[in-house]
Amino acid sequence: MKKYQLQENYNNCRATNEQLKERLKACSQGWKCFKSKQYYISTERKSWTESQKDCKERGADLVIINSKEEQGFISQFTGPFWIGLSDREREGTWKWVDGTTLQEGQGYWKESQPDNFQKNENCVETRKTNSQKTWNDFQCDEKLSWICEKEG
Repeated sequence: MKKYQLQENYNNCRATNEQLKERLKACSQGWKCFKSKQYYISTERKSWTESQKDCKERGADLVIINSKEEQGFISQFTGPFWIGLSDREREGTWKWVDGTTLQEGQGYWKESQPDNFQKNENCVETRKTNSQKTWNDFQCDEKLSWICEKEG
């Protein structure tokens, strides 16, 4: 291998090492790491809107659950916690905070959920259960803890 190739490999390894150090530092400062993302698990309680505002102030969003593995990671925390899903814009059309729509039949809803109880449940909370099915629609102004997510 030529000298410049060795130097380039060294620089790439050093850059990767610095990124890993930053990620570990962030995770040790109250964030949990899973795959390429970081998660802040709040201990305070706020409404869904206030929770999303807090996440934004941390450079994050309420968590968007994209896979069975991520759902498994999230569902280990006792909760209840707000996640970044709501149908506040249009009843029955569930959207994540990034604007993507949850397709009908998808998600990790508890049995008989969402039910829009008393026509007043437009935000989604999750809590630890014995199942992967942990989501429940709930009143957005209720005060719950929340989970923020950002790229790691």
